[in-house]
Amino acid sequence: MTAGGYVRHVFIIGAKSVGQYGGYETFVDRLTERHRDEPAIRYHIACKANGDGCMDESKLSGVTVLARDEDGAVSEFLYHNAHIFKIRCPGIGPAVAVYYDRAAVLYALSYCKEHEIHAPVFYILTCRIGLFIDGLVKKIHAAGGTYMLNPDGHEWKRAKWPAPVRKYWKWSEGKMVRAADLVICDSVHIGQYIRETYGHPATTYISYGADMVPSVLKDDDPAFSGWLSENGLEPGNYYLVVGRFVPENNYETMIREFMKSGTRKKLALVTNLNGKLRKKLEETLHFSEDPRIRFAGTVYDRELLKKVREQAYGYLHGHEVGGTNPSLLEALWSTKLNLLLSVSFNREAGQDAALYWTKEEGSLSGLIDRADRMSEEEREEYDRRSKERIRAAYSWRQIAEQYKRCFLEGRGDAEA
Repeated sequence: MTAGGYVRHVFIIGAKSVGQYGGYETFVDRLTERHRDEPAIRYHIACKANGDGCMDESKLSGVTVLARDEDGAVSEFLYHNAHIFKIRCPGIGPAVAVYYDRAAVLYALSYCKEHEIHAPVFYILTCRIGLFIDGLVKKIHAAGGTYMLNPDGHEWKRAKWPAPVRKYWKWSEGKMVRAADLVICDSVHIGQYIRETYGHPATTYISYGADMVPSVLKDDDPAFSGWLSENGLEPGNYYLVVGRFVPENNYETMIREFMKSGTRKKLALVTNLNGKLRKKLEETLHFSEDPRIRFAGTVYDRELLKKVREQAYGYLHGHEVGGTNPSLLEALWSTKLNLLLSVSFNREAGQDAALYWTKEEGSLSGLIDRADRMSEEEREEYDRRSKERIRAAYSWRQIAEQYKRCFLEGRGDAEA
């Protein structure tokens, strides 16, 4: 209990981990960091204990271990004063996403009962457990809790899912939206879609944010110079891609078009390893024959990743499914020139501060050639516009304050 009343316990369910690649993973990291000293809110974050994208707390700093499982692996820990709990999942293919979210909600409900937590907030990220949501919401309400939902973007459009799974995701979206006490949309376009499709449920708009400070690393810092050397890159002489290596992020189009362009700069792909997709793209594109294409692995050090963004000549963004993407916002702040896939979510974020391409043959390759010919004055103007766009709409300080009011008062500031 705080001096002003009860602490609001907020259970966030749906991210695979904290602080690793992915929009939700970035979101929970930044939100808990901003609220680490907030006495009125206590966060409880679900993470995967095993499988694709699982939590690896050894990559975080400032972790305090709270519990271990019977095999000695960490099962609960504190990070940013948030309670992180890990859910072990069976190997059941695409259905594991449904299992994971449901198991996390049930764990959180039992935790509330055990610790006599009153009026908790359950904030569920994306719409995977529609099959069970009615029963779970009854339990949440019986505990005096509130069910809030972030519907993400269009999960049912993701290419990685087979057709029957995509059909379920769409059905599940409707079930979860209609059952929600409040739908929090990180994109204005997603809010419009939700209201038009599902009969105007209670919605609010809270975006993601960007860190509006430069990297603390100097140009000659060994961490940065070592990364450059390891990947055969030079400052200001590479284009950059950062994000999960999945089909809907359009790596195939970006690599193919980069290979067709006349640029002498290199393409640094900072991404997690997906051996199956990489093999498929190699068979299709033969990118290993182009010395400009550099798979640079993952970079989890935030200061180093900022420096990598700042020193890139340009940033390529091919995300097609989802709402506002944190990686895009970070690039708009850090990288002078941003070349974005022309979809509503990306245009909403970039507005006139970026350049846009389509998946049509020659679109991106032509844009890269155009970008290469830009004067430094032109690049500086795009840099000025993109930084101003982030200052005006995507400050983590502002977003954290919106979430604080939302969680404490049970409502948002404005309709999405």
